[in-house]
Amino acid sequence: MILEKLKRLIAVQVFTIYLRYLLGAAFVFASIVKIQGQRFTTNSGSDAPINESWHLFETLYQSGLYWHFIGWGQCLAGFLLMTQLFSTLGAVVFLPIMLNIFVITISYYFAATPIITFLMLLANVYLLIWDWPRLSMVVWPFQSTFVQVDYPLLKMSSWVYIGLFYFGLTIYVKLAVNSFPVFLAVFLGACVVGLSALIYNLKAYKQMNTGSRSILG
Repeated sequence: MILEKLKRLIAVQVFTIYLRYLLGAAFVFASIVKIQGQRFTTNSGSDAPINESWHLFETLYQSGLYWHFIGWGQCLAGFLLMTQLFSTLGAVVFLPIMLNIFVITISYYFAATPIITFLMLLANVYLLIWDWPRLSMVVWPFQSTFVQVDYPLLKMSSWVYIGLFYFGLTIYVKLAVNSFPVFLAVFLGACVVGLSALIYNLKAYKQMNTGSRSILG
């Protein structure tokens, strides 16, 4: 099967891991203002025409409970994705929220924003396709057999710790970083951590494979 062959490629596995981090961090970052009960911008959109996006966001903000609910939903979806351990559930929770955001951006004028939201939705669909063997048992319960294929690189516990680190770092950046130089420094630091984790895990994976071949050989 083509999907299984692609999933065995190390580059594709690494891409999937870091895509989860990226999508999860984007949702967590966007959720903070809603959880705090704040607007996207400092200005109220109550005076904007009713058919404009800022009027819609002002209505959502004024709803109070619903605004918080959206924020907590985004935060939960992002957190689940970033843990890697619960990424399948995270991708499922992510879908209705992301689809709703995409439809909003094409329903109102958002300049180039629909391109970004479409790419995020497409990335979400990719993650669902990645986890299709698990999801197929729910979508098609009449399936008689299920074969769980393990990918050792994806199972490494360090990915979970890195995800928790990125989750906390994303919240810190949103709450405490107010200048671009500091943001840039934190971003570069996060990249260094991610690259270091990648190198470490690839070396561990290579040693694992070498040890397995020596035992079998």
